[in-house]
Amino acid sequence: MRNSQPTVLVLGDQLSTEVGPLARFGPDECRVLMIESTQLLGRHRWHRQRAHLLLSAMRHFAEQLRAAGYKVDMRQASSIPAGVADHADALDVERVLAMAPSSHQGVTALRRAGVELSADERFLTPLDDFEGWNSGRKNLRMEDFYRWQRRRLNVLMDGDEPVSGRWNHDADNREPPPKDGRSWPELPTFELDDIDAAVMADLEANDDIDLFGAAPTGLWPVTRAQALGRLDDFIRLALPVFGAHEDAMLRDDWRLAHSTLSTSLNLGLLHPREVVTAATDAFDNDLAPINSVEGFVRQIIGWREYVWCLYWNWGPAYGSSNALGANEPLPPAFTGDATTEMACLSHTITGIEQRGYAHHIERLMVLGNLALTAGVNPQAMNDWMRSNFVDGAPWVMTPNVIGMALFADGGRMASKPYASGGAYISRMSDHCRSCRFDPKKRVGPDACPFTSLYWDFLERNRETLQGNHRMARQLAAARRLTDLDEVQARAADVRVRLGEGTL
Repeated sequence: MRNSQPTVLVLGDQLSTEVGPLARFGPDECRVLMIESTQLLGRHRWHRQRAHLLLSAMRHFAEQLRAAGYKVDMRQASSIPAGVADHADALDVERVLAMAPSSHQGVTALRRAGVELSADERFLTPLDDFEGWNSGRKNLRMEDFYRWQRRRLNVLMDGDEPVSGRWNHDADNREPPPKDGRSWPELPTFELDDIDAAVMADLEANDDIDLFGAAPTGLWPVTRAQALGRLDDFIRLALPVFGAHEDAMLRDDWRLAHSTLSTSLNLGLLHPREVVTAATDAFDNDLAPINSVEGFVRQIIGWREYVWCLYWNWGPAYGSSNALGANEPLPPAFTGDATTEMACLSHTITGIEQRGYAHHIERLMVLGNLALTAGVNPQAMNDWMRSNFVDGAPWVMTPNVIGMALFADGGRMASKPYASGGAYISRMSDHCRSCRFDPKKRVGPDACPFTSLYWDFLERNRETLQGNHRMARQLAAARRLTDLDEVQARAADVRVRLGEGTL
């Protein structure tokens, strides 16, 4: 006789009892299945802290469920579908339920395995609602989406208008790094326990897993309690000073006032609703200014939800986009196979090696900008970022890399390429003071690679970009350069040396 009690499959980024099928069954009404997939771990070269974070969070959640009385089958298998089949055979299971996976590939695989899928409840925007919003729209711009979200969710609203009279405070949130020598909020770490130690021992002993990067230090929350502690620290200490300098980059402070909540949100340890509520409560109680709160809320209900919806709206083929025909290989400086004299890039890559993390401007305007202007293949860049960052996932990286950073979708997501010369990095960071390259120069051996590549990028892609009205001024400026031939020669040398790992 088959076991009529359902099994709830909990995936590694769904670690919550408050959403999905697990929220609808008590400990005596179901069993729980969790699977460590050797196929997933062997698919990419993984940062140690990313691999550890995933497995440690899963194993901690399994212990939490057992303590609450759930029967948990935590097993290793070659793949998630294989683990489902092994579990069903071993326990004669009739039904396996799960919240939908967060990737196209995952949904297809679980449906083929006979798993009954329900909607993903870890986000604030039902995909059907998004489809209704975008129906008939030619452009799915984030600003329009964000305003729709503010009204729909009643966040920072006074009736039908924004509470401050302004929809966004970007003009207040783009200040360069402060020069007053201020200290930034400290980021406490968490004590590593026996589960953490066992995870790292298992990972290091597995020859089929290609690991790189520094070992875990307790920086990233692996439990619900730790995630709530990180949220509380951010709201109390960092949110009040977050806004003005959220786009700044500093050599001596990698975090500044960023929340570092992305891993907890992406694993399901925090829900965006409670994060947004905590931030807006701080504003309501005069604990944080509107520019900081609005800037942060924009990241959660605006950008994060927007990227999630676009990933599903545009489908799996979107990840193969390459509108600019960019096919240069990933630079060895990115992978750690070479060093670089570019101070901003060296600092960002070192931070990734140490923490598996870089904040959003480092990702977009250092890594993405360099890959865009140098013509790096977008699929190679996407794969690298997914496996290098502790918060990497297909749904978040694919639109951000393909659309936002590399303009590989031809403008479906971003209205113009986010290409910039060294002037932007000079203005928004303190890296250039210690760099041997000069951001003001576009030719010569000490010309900033960003500056040379920027002008070359415009000329190299002129035919593709000339129909974009937001690029008209830049393209005209490039055509007026009296030393354009020299610039292109310098850029060609930069691209060669970047590929060789000698820049």
